Amino acid sequence: MGRQRSGEMAKGKARGNGLKIPPDGILTKAKVRRMGRTIRIAVFSLSVLVLLYVSFGYVFGQSTNERPYRSLTVYGEVLDHIQEDYVDQPDLHLVTVGALHGLLEALDPESSYLSPREFEAWKKESADRGKGSIGVEISRRGYIFVLSDLPNSPALKAKLHEGDILEAISGFTTQDMSIQQAKLLLDGAPGSTVKVSLIRRGSLKPVDVEVTRAIVPRPGLLTTRLQDKIGYLRIASFDPGSARQVRGQIEQFERQGVQRLIVDLRGCASGEASEAIQTAQLFLSSGTIATLRGQTIATKTFSADPSKVAWKGPLSVLMSGSTAGASEIFAAAIAQNHRGDAVGQNTQGMASEQKLIPLQDGSALFLTVGIYYTPDGKAILNNGVAPTVQVPPPNSQQTLLDAQDVAPDPTPGELPVPKDPVLQKAISILGANSGSGAATTAVAAASGF
Repeated sequence: MGRQRSGEMAKGKARGNGLKIPPDGILTKAKVRRMGRTIRIAVFSLSVLVLLYVSFGYVFGQSTNERPYRSLTVYGEVLDHIQEDYVDQPDLHLVTVGALHGLLEALDPESSYLSPREFEAWKKESADRGKGSIGVEISRRGYIFVLSDLPNSPALKAKLHEGDILEAISGFTTQDMSIQQAKLLLDGAPGSTVKVSLIRRGSLKPVDVEVTRAIVPRPGLLTTRLQDKIGYLRIASFDPGSARQVRGQIEQFERQGVQRLIVDLRGCASGEASEAIQTAQLFLSSGTIATLRGQTIATKTFSADPSKVAWKGPLSVLMSGSTAGASEIFAAAIAQNHRGDAVGQNTQGMASEQKLIPLQDGSALFLTVGIYYTPDGKAILNNGVAPTVQVPPPNSQQTLLDAQDVAPDPTPGELPVPKDPVLQKAISILGANSGSGAATTAVAAASGF
């Protein structure tokens, strides 16, 4: 659709966030002549190094794993063909950066490569406590898409919704764009704007929307009392202090005579795994909560602690495709320890740990080094957590991508509507009268962390 590719955002400037943007990538004949000898030497040298590494590694490593060496042999062969057969002399730097982006993004949605200029921009953005954002949580499946938007955020005001595909950001196609690259483009100075091209659920036509960045406060708990002494607690993010806040709300519910509890994790796509684990311990007196495993990290098993239990009554958890990351750990712990039902749809599959690895040339890797496993031993990353009671999404017959095959979540910062099918199913499971619209008669109390 005439969009620029996002291989390396290296030259020029995007307004509002200082992100480097590439030119059109066209090489003139003069440029080719100046670069020709240098590129040939560079490609040849790199090919020689790769082939030497492959040769020695293959000889001395035959008793271990031969597959990496065979792959590198193919890589060296590809470099040779690029040098000898490509229609024109390529920009080796852009070729290398593009290969590195593809290499990391082929691993999982959370792993990514940042070029030196992208990493520098990331460090500046991270150090800026007053930076603006549009207030969305995103993931990647071919294209970048919206997992959830935060309450009172610019994204919500601009009518971006979970399941919307961000087909382009600032004129760059998000096809094969990493999550970190997308965040760099979306974030920027408060008051500045960013243009995104949306493909909404059930549509094929992109719509351009301009969003004004702002400083978005982190969401708090949203709570209310439903009929038949059921308490409702919606967690928007497992931010620091959330377990403590949930404990306080449980104590308040008990003083109010609440006997059953619904924890709504729909739209909860951010936060810390440690907070989700501590929150799960408020409900579990025994069993495994999760296990963290990785090739270079020690395996850690997180277990229930009976001394920390705050709620012993019946419990249901609501979840959807916008339930991601830390919230998936909580949902799996409750469901697979048979503490309560998980009602809704399959979660996104993002519970993992990433490590930032700076490289010598100033670039960096965001590399997934650990994956959280459910109590029954299944990896959450890329698989998600299955509900024990499924409520089919209403739009399941008219999806554009799998990422859109989720039921619409309640509006961020608001209570669910009375006819919310997932909520009503949970109320039914907990033994309440699903026909009454008590969600509208309750008094809500929202509190920040």
